[in-house]
Amino acid sequence: MNHDVAVVGAGPAGLATAVTAARAGCRVALLDSAPRLGGQFWRHGASESSGREHQAWSVFAALRADLLDSEVDYTAAAAVWFVESTPDGFRLQVTGHPPVRARRLVVATGAYDRALPFPGWDLPGVVTPGAAQALLKGSGVAVGARVVVAGAGPFLLPVATGLLAAGARVAGVYEAGEPLRYARRPGAIALGKLAEAARYAATLARHRVPYRTGHAVVAAHGESAVSSVEVGRLDRHGAVVSGSRRSIGCDAVTVGYGFTPQLELPLALGCGTWLDVDGSLVLEVDVAGRTTVPGVYAAGEVTGVGGADLALTEGRLVGAVVALASGRRSPYPDSVLTRMLDRRASQRRFARLMHEVHAPPAGWPSWLDDSTLVCRCEEVPLARVRAAVTDLGATDARTVRGLCRTGMGWCQGRTCGYATAALTARLGGRALTAADLVAYARRPIAQPVPLAELAGPADQSGGKRYRPA
Repeated sequence: MNHDVAVVGAGPAGLATAVTAARAGCRVALLDSAPRLGGQFWRHGASESSGREHQAWSVFAALRADLLDSEVDYTAAAAVWFVESTPDGFRLQVTGHPPVRARRLVVATGAYDRALPFPGWDLPGVVTPGAAQALLKGSGVAVGARVVVAGAGPFLLPVATGLLAAGARVAGVYEAGEPLRYARRPGAIALGKLAEAARYAATLARHRVPYRTGHAVVAAHGESAVSSVEVGRLDRHGAVVSGSRRSIGCDAVTVGYGFTPQLELPLALGCGTWLDVDGSLVLEVDVAGRTTVPGVYAAGEVTGVGGADLALTEGRLVGAVVALASGRRSPYPDSVLTRMLDRRASQRRFARLMHEVHAPPAGWPSWLDDSTLVCRCEEVPLARVRAAVTDLGATDARTVRGLCRTGMGWCQGRTCGYATAALTARLGGRALTAADLVAYARRPIAQPVPLAELAGPADQSGGKRYRPA
């Protein structure tokens, strides 16, 4: 069956896109690698009660009801591992399912945690905030009994309060940024965001959890697993202030510095990218959500990380745009679309401010020593990355990857890609560029796939397969 549009990702942006386009009469295929709807934001267990405490659960419940009442062809546990252009649109290879064909493609694949290396980050018990929350939301299990939450960004707060609700003790929340900088632009902050922050602050205060800004976890220690971390105060350049380090006992630590958009599929099709304010690689889109490749649209975190509210707004807008492009009527009157565009502009302004306040500390490489692993999969220390640049003459991230195998292991650069690209640029005395990050974001096979999938019969649809350069 040829669909009018295939939507990849069933989080806030993908759900909103699929429901909106279907409401307008489009034939929609919705594909997601998870076993249940909701993406990372609304991740939940098999029972209905497992998600009711989630933020904006009523919004998800309404979207899910609309989806199930529609003609959307939804497939769960369907990882899209390859996409190619065809004469009449796009063909998507899906693990465990037949290929999906559609005239238009909407990428709403979301984002994953951005990690920065530090001594000891390879110890068991050191995880990202997203991993801790996924474990909690999906299985109801806290990552540890005494947990340190650290990094940068508002996401640290729901992770910490979620752990508290699960019975864990949070030894402290250490935010590398300075949230008081929000006060410089109060007009960019919606009242709902202020109320949300106040609820998190009240929960931390009630449990007497220390909340420190301008601090970071700069080392982890332990034998078979993490047993303590070093926390240091940062100066305005992101370096650790001399004499400020102190040890905190814990059996788990979550550390993350924002998110990295998941761009494998659009990069395989040649979509343009740019470097966002927070240093992440995002898709280049116009006001209608169109990428630089005709027929390919994007919504949510792949266009710039901004949270679930922004993702919902963009999903509804893109759903309406795709419906119009498919020859259907818009499901919204012009006045509603205008308000949506205004809302998105406001939400984008807040996202930009958020990135400025919670940007990764510029001095994070100074926390590392030569033995610190930059790539955990291939066990590549900082010394080998430095040697690739200073001794072997590498000037770009792709060359460093070839010389010392960073990003060639199990995660394929998802964990170490940003750090390696940033270190390469820093060692070369230049600024990080989008091209540096593309070297680690482009993967011809987007998801892990069984060999049987690759050994299947050749397709006769005339699709043009992507060939890596």
